Amino acid sequence: MDWEVKIETKLKDGILDPQGKAVKTGLKSLGYNNVESVHVGKYLELVLENIEQKNKAAKMVEEMCDKLLANPVIEDYSYHIKEMEG
Repeated sequence: MDWEVKIETKLKDGILDPQGKAVKTGLKSLGYNNVESVHVGKYLELVLENIEQKNKAAKMVEEMCDKLLANPVIEDYSYHIKEMEG
C-alpha cells in the first residue's frame, strides 16, 4: 500500500520569525498596508511505498519530522496521510 503524506511546519508561538517579518515588510512596501502579520513555514509532500498499515506510516512520518524535517525545539508540525489509489 502506498501513502501520500502532506506535512506543514511552522515556528512555535513566541519564536522570532525573521522571514515572516521580511515578507511583511516587502508586502507593505508594495502597498499592502493591511497585512498585520506573516508567518513563514515549510510544506512538504512525500510518497511512502509498501507500508501496509496507516499507523505504521504515521509513526514513520513522526520519526522523520522529529529527526530531520522539523526542528521540534522551535517548530510545530502537522501532517495528513492519505492512501493512494491504484
